[in-house]
Amino acid sequence: MTTNNPQTEFDSPWKQILELYFADFMHFFFPQAHGEIDWSRGFEFLDKELQQVVRDAELGQRFADKLVKVYRAGGEESWILAHIEVQSQEETDFARRMFVYNYRIFDRYNRSVASLAVLGDENTSWRPSQFGYELFGCKVDFQFPVIKLLDYQQRQSELEASRNPFATVVMAHLAAVRTRSDRAQRKQQKLALVRRLYEQGLDREAVLNLLSFIDWMLTLPLDLEQEFQREVEQLEEEQRMRYVTSFERSGIQKGLLKGIALGLKLKFGSLGQNLLQEIEQIEDVSLLESILEAIDTANTVDELRFFYQSAIDTQPEN
Repeated sequence: MTTNNPQTEFDSPWKQILELYFADFMHFFFPQAHGEIDWSRGFEFLDKELQQVVRDAELGQRFADKLVKVYRAGGEESWILAHIEVQSQEETDFARRMFVYNYRIFDRYNRSVASLAVLGDENTSWRPSQFGYELFGCKVDFQFPVIKLLDYQQRQSELEASRNPFATVVMAHLAAVRTRSDRAQRKQQKLALVRRLYEQGLDREAVLNLLSFIDWMLTLPLDLEQEFQREVEQLEEEQRMRYVTSFERSGIQKGLLKGIALGLKLKFGSLGQNLLQEIEQIEDVSLLESILEAIDTANTVDELRFFYQSAIDTQPEN
């Protein structure tokens, strides 16, 4: 029952959208800090440096951690650690991990560090924002600002009115949480988010970036995804715009290729992986669906290759 019901993955889409719209992220979630940054001097992501700083820390599972070099208004250089927690479960040592990241970065660069957190879990009462201890008159008190995405459930009208891309990001994240066990409702909310994007009149690049985020967050089983794509095509006809071609490849095709890769590995092992490079070049969604089904009945790798090559050879030329 669950094989056609893909698990929502929160980590990768958040990393990507944060890199694309870092200034918008700061403005949306941390407006005071945003106002203290000199954006005219640019900024730089230091992901590799962050990995080196914390690589030997026994801190459990990694999430969407970002270290960003920015310049403060007035000329002072500073480092910002934006830690984005987008998992749906709590982490017992979260505050301690934020503290360890903070002091290790400071120790390496000898620069002021601001650690910032966005929590995407489902427990309204879990709000870690402090780590510290006191011993023999020595006191450590590390505090950091926290944004709780669940709080935006009461601010829906504010999200609807905002043109900041992270309003869409938050709406998609909350929709993914709400519809975790109801994929039919997820399809409706996914379509509503796409409709809102089209009606905002954003430029093509912004629409495609946010479509990609929505698609990652609100995964659907294949039958509902196909329904969704048909409804998007109808919406595009109404709005007299066309984005679905690029979106389709990042949606249905990506899901099918993942399923095919897994099927090849399970049935044919390393021999099956040799076919994947060829199959990844196929853009016909219906043919990919047929290949996915044919994996079950094919007895050998050669038999499967003959199946899809024959289908390609008989397709009419455009």
